[in-house]
Amino acid sequence: MKHLMSPLDFSVEELDELLNLAQDIEAHPDKYAHACDGKKLATLFYEPSTRTRLSHEAAMLNLGGSVMGFSSADSSSAAKGESVSDTIRTVSCYADICAMRHPKEGAPMVACQHSSIPVINAGDGGHQHPTQTLTDLLTILNVKGRLNNMTIGLCGDLKFGRTVHSLIHALVRYEGIRFLLISPEELRLPDYIRHDVLKKNNIPYEEVVRLEDALPKLDILYMTRVQKERFFNEEDYVRMKDFYILDKKKMKLAPKDMYVLHPLPRVNEISVEVDDDPRAAYFRQVQYGVYVRMALILTLLDVHVD
Repeated sequence: MKHLMSPLDFSVEELDELLNLAQDIEAHPDKYAHACDGKKLATLFYEPSTRTRLSHEAAMLNLGGSVMGFSSADSSSAAKGESVSDTIRTVSCYADICAMRHPKEGAPMVACQHSSIPVINAGDGGHQHPTQTLTDLLTILNVKGRLNNMTIGLCGDLKFGRTVHSLIHALVRYEGIRFLLISPEELRLPDYIRHDVLKKNNIPYEEVVRLEDALPKLDILYMTRVQKERFFNEEDYVRMKDFYILDKKKMKLAPKDMYVLHPLPRVNEISVEVDDDPRAAYFRQVQYGVYVRMALILTLLDVHVD
């Protein structure tokens, strides 16, 4: 039985197979409409989510399956003190596969160690967000036609941003990847990722503060919001939240074939005036998230469609 805790749980070859399957699902959705008839997905979301929870549910419904679960810890037995391990043992009796979002790092890992069904890590604290990474990879592949030989700009909250951490882990396995790390000093990429992932794999990277300095050099700009829920005090959050705002004026500095991604939700970091720019790929990214999660569910359940 296979789980998804990190993008590294799949080899590059397995990732390529998954992304190819997602592209086939996009091209031929009717072929997969009953692939999971009779299967049930449990969504165990201990913190709020719109896209991640609903896209998992939409993915299973599109495959002909059904969904159950909860959308906050307060609406589950966690409010009574039930442990993650006991919850997953119980849910394993009801469902065929589970997606878990939790504010504590490592909670989905605890779940998979006590589960008799596949567990998908749908985000754990500031640690990993592998299904968003699969979405990001599919988006980059579809807009650029490749996953190698490009310069990726990561902008905003690189310290707490689990989407950024997961994406770096995944992309360093492809040839010719370079990173521009765009953040204020307070939100720089954690040392352990800089040393254990980038330097260890000899990945070229540059750290800059000004977005304007990075834009002309990029193939992909990955914007992130400053996450209020990760800050310990309101004052630091208010000081950081509007540090970067991508607008039409800044987009003029970027190459004609540079695409903008964002895991969403956005707050102020991308002006709505950018939405009409053909290089704005973040809402396409949302749609790709459904296809890639459909492919993931099929893969973890070992369901094959001719």
